[in-house]
Amino acid sequence: MTDHAATARIHEMMPLCATLGVRADTYDSELVALSLDWAPSLCTSGGILHGGAVMALADSAGGACAFMNLPDAATATVSIESKTNFLGAVKGGTITATARLLHRGGSTIVVETSVSDDTGRLVAKVTQTQMILRAR
Repeated sequence: MTDHAATARIHEMMPLCATLGVRADTYDSELVALSLDWAPSLCTSGGILHGGAVMALADSAGGACAFMNLPDAATATVSIESKTNFLGAVKGGTITATARLLHRGGSTIVVETSVSDDTGRLVAKVTQTQMILRAR
């Protein structure tokens, strides 16, 4: 179920999410889940959802999760590394990226994100490292 307030916050923080039509389903420090509907304009040949759209959704969910887990005095994060394994093609429906915190250190946060289609089939697994930013 879409959390409209969280969706508005995600769109404000990451305008690309608004452009893509990303919705926030869950938005808290334990779990961030963002969804994206398949659309012809987001596809590569054969009507397959473009890997860049899948990665954009996963990176956004991971970034939001990292943001929700910032240590004291930190202001933001930025992705410094991302590893994606694509496990299946998406030819319709909705995908959901579910991000969970793996590590919160003094200078980096590591997040693991699973991307599944609307049948629950895993289509991608992403591990990313976010650098913690502080005001100067």
